[in-house]
Amino acid sequence: MDPIESTIETAPSGRYSRQLLFAPIGEQGQSKLGDARVAIVGMGALGTVLANHMARAGVGFLRLIDRDFVEASNLQRQMLYDEADAASSEPKAIAAAKRLQQANSQITIEPVVTDLNAINAEALLSDVGLILDGTDNFSVRFLINDVSAKHSIPWIYGGAVSSRGVSLTIIPGVTPCLRCIFGQAPAQGTAETCDTAGVIGPIIHTVASHQSTEAFKLLVGATEQLNRKMVHWDLWYNQHAAVDVSKARKADCPACAMERYEYLEQDLAEDTMQSLCGRNSVQIQPLHPGSFDLVEWADKWRPLGAVELNPFLLKLQVSEVITLVLFPDGRILVQGTNDPVQAKSLYSRYIGM
Repeated sequence: MDPIESTIETAPSGRYSRQLLFAPIGEQGQSKLGDARVAIVGMGALGTVLANHMARAGVGFLRLIDRDFVEASNLQRQMLYDEADAASSEPKAIAAAKRLQQANSQITIEPVVTDLNAINAEALLSDVGLILDGTDNFSVRFLINDVSAKHSIPWIYGGAVSSRGVSLTIIPGVTPCLRCIFGQAPAQGTAETCDTAGVIGPIIHTVASHQSTEAFKLLVGATEQLNRKMVHWDLWYNQHAAVDVSKARKADCPACAMERYEYLEQDLAEDTMQSLCGRNSVQIQPLHPGSFDLVEWADKWRPLGAVELNPFLLKLQVSEVITLVLFPDGRILVQGTNDPVQAKSLYSRYIGM
């Protein structure tokens, strides 16, 4: 989808009138929002709330990055999608862009249907002024963190599971980075996910609204008002905490101190596989993305099972349990299993790579 471009309206009687009346933003701040470039990584639960706030506030350029498509289980908490999107398996980035264009046709929205990885991260994130985290796994967050540290781009971390959430604003050279605080991603199977603990919608809005407010402060230059703490919530059990992490910068941090961007420079010796939160699915990202003609592949797959094709993806119903979802770059989702070995076997069998 091509970006939608036009001018930003700032007249006090117009679209942003109530925001202009808010003194910390005002006309000068609104103009800065209109000039801003923001990337949102992940257009699931957090990402849809983030994108909605950014678009309606008049942020001039939004890049929406997501690898996935809409399913019925998303509708409980992913606010930009509807049943029609789920029925047509619309890519989330595309569906979100369509909704946001209807809400604000005066900004530029660039949907990108891809998996953020070490190959494309710098190209997708290094030309914006702010990165917002709408992801659901630490590997991608550490990738964002490396881009942030290498290119001095602030980003805002957010996460939510069950009724709990967390948010942290990260400014290179000023605050600790994510690796200062966490060091490395949690071992697989040790952290709760929406697969194991579920998630309720209100915690999504709480976390993403906090991230969005911090984003507005950064974009209008109100850095003195930024929250310098890591904020935690548990809405169900009425808990709230703010942990001071200002002293947590590490002199030996691989990313922000040693300038070793390991998540950008990792050895890509083989295809990457990742289990997806809440999906009973494994994603396989080929080492060398290709160009797949989905119509041609639909013809190949029809003798093997029921197929479903749209301009963005192709589905093959392998069995009552297993479905393969192929994207034009060769990325595939193996739905119906969390077993990487089984997923890789199915990938080899039906893709032949």
